[in-house]
Amino acid sequence: MIPATNQRPPATILFIFGGSGDLNLRKLTPALYNLYLDNYLSDRFSVVGLGRSDYSDESFRERLLEGVQSFSRRKNGPDDIWASFSKTITYLQMDAADDGAYAKLSEYVSAKEEEWGVQANIVFYLAVAPQLVPGIATNLGKLPLCCEKSRVRIVVEKPFGHDLKTAQELNNLLGGLFAEEQIYRIDHYLGKETVQNILALRFANSLFEPIWNRRYVAYIQITASETVGLEGRGGYYEGSGALRDMIQNHLLQVLCMVATEAPISFEANEVRNKTVDVLNAIRRIKPEQVNEVAVRGQYGPGQKDGKSTPGYREEEGVKPDSKTETFAAVKLFVDNWRWEDVPFYLRTGKSLPEKATVITIQFKPAPYYAFPEEATNGWQSNRLTIGIQPGMDIRLRFQAKRPGQTLAIDPVEMVFSYKDAYEGQEPEAYETLLLDVMTGDATLFMRADQVEAAWKVVTPILEAWEAETPDFPNYEPGSWGPEAAAQLVEKDGFSWMMK
Repeated sequence: MIPATNQRPPATILFIFGGSGDLNLRKLTPALYNLYLDNYLSDRFSVVGLGRSDYSDESFRERLLEGVQSFSRRKNGPDDIWASFSKTITYLQMDAADDGAYAKLSEYVSAKEEEWGVQANIVFYLAVAPQLVPGIATNLGKLPLCCEKSRVRIVVEKPFGHDLKTAQELNNLLGGLFAEEQIYRIDHYLGKETVQNILALRFANSLFEPIWNRRYVAYIQITASETVGLEGRGGYYEGSGALRDMIQNHLLQVLCMVATEAPISFEANEVRNKTVDVLNAIRRIKPEQVNEVAVRGQYGPGQKDGKSTPGYREEEGVKPDSKTETFAAVKLFVDNWRWEDVPFYLRTGKSLPEKATVITIQFKPAPYYAFPEEATNGWQSNRLTIGIQPGMDIRLRFQAKRPGQTLAIDPVEMVFSYKDAYEGQEPEAYETLLLDVMTGDATLFMRADQVEAAWKVVTPILEAWEAETPDFPNYEPGSWGPEAAAQLVEKDGFSWMMK
């Protein structure tokens, strides 16, 4: 997490495998540039883009400037600042499959450290396709400098494995090459300001913690909805689907933030220990229960915003009889003292009516027998809503008397908005996470046992769905998914909530 003071990391060399790719262009370099503008980077900082494309240092910098101007939260910084920042950027053309090319990395580190007169922290960021990670990691593990646990780190992007077996295999491979404290498995959702604020909301306020349990909470919902379809990612999404792409990692991690017990400290392993406790407490789903607690969907062709839109199976890179789900909803239970029998509903999908990530904590109704019947016609139970994106806010719904001579109760809201409460723009998730890597703070990164525990939660669903042929497509674009998703919560007497 970004420290309370402007703590800057030590001398750092950041190697980005896939340096000429989309992730670096859209996320990593814009994040580094904003850290530079905010004076969070060391005076001795170097970022090296690695790739097979033919760039000079200058042409690579020009390419990345286009990314900053298109995707950064501060697109038009002073020209002299970019000129200064760009001097930290170098491009090194190499084929990651060439075992002999990795010696160039050690040579670059030696030259930089001699120039700076200090030892540097080394970060290897693998912004590459998942199938390239094992080969790159194996070659990096052979470099003598990677044995220096205190200053060398490797960052691995999601997806971390395709299932439990492949996640365990990747963990075993990385664990045989690096110490666990060197491995940073990144989930950008955990870098979002509002996700981090969940812990502050719960444990820095005596107002909420006493009622954050099964006695007062009726249910919890976490929704991550997208209005778009594939946007050209058919090749990737066909091998993933909504359950793997969003629920197994992003939404389960948000659930852990909501459900965790108070940590003794905010030291990285203490926080992650509490996260693993939640994942291990999630009730295991038996094969015969899958259809009762999990719903999948795939959007078909239709009309959205007055325009004809293709169905998922008509998208580029998608099989015409694809079984891949573009919508998933699950009901989970956390079997511990705090959350016994409180349902956690998670849903995510593409081509839905609204783009939003929202957490809803619905409290049980207060007794209202003392009020006359006509006073309670508009009565609604208390609700806490945490908006993660695009709007970053916290909304508390409670009852208040309507002005007038009669006793009438209406629900009202108190709203905290980051935009209204603070000047300036909040940092992007990758800014937080990159700074954490450079300073060696692993709090917001996945540990090996966390990854495997999350896969164990969804594996029964994946196996059951793989064995069945779904009746796809089963929802219209611009709708809230298949009818069975609504029934999943309605049979418990609830309904899906947004803001």
